[in-house]
Amino acid sequence: MSTHIESVGEEKGQKAAGHRIHCVIVTPERTWLDELVDSVILPADDGELGVLHGHSPLIARLGHDELRIRSGDVVRRYFVDGGFAQVRDDVVTILTHRAVPAGQVETSAADAELERAESLPAVTDHQFADRQRAFARARGMLRVARHRA
Repeated sequence: MSTHIESVGEEKGQKAAGHRIHCVIVTPERTWLDELVDSVILPADDGELGVLHGHSPLIARLGHDELRIRSGDVVRRYFVDGGFAQVRDDVVTILTHRAVPAGQVETSAADAELERAESLPAVTDHQFADRQRAFARARGMLRVARHRA
């Protein structure tokens, strides 16, 4: 009888492990994360997108904002600086220009980014788009910096 109980417990453990997803965060400089997690909240360009086990395949453009990764009771937060995310076969691959752990995002640095964005010219369409991206980046950094405080 105890063998049956152990095998039932093993099946439950395998099922729980099977409901995790593989998350990979890559920047040009390094791989920030490569592990199994319970969920990922992506800062998509048009709003947040939650990913759990079994999510449909997709490719999403990322905004400049907070990425959240949950493993058990632990939530890790990162500021991501745009890029793309792919979800396929329970693997979330995040390709971004920059990923900064939330604990390393300083309000003063975000304020400096905001001041820099305000000083950018916006005469041509290209300059206007650059300025808008700089504002989005600074606002995202501020949200992440303020949330960790």
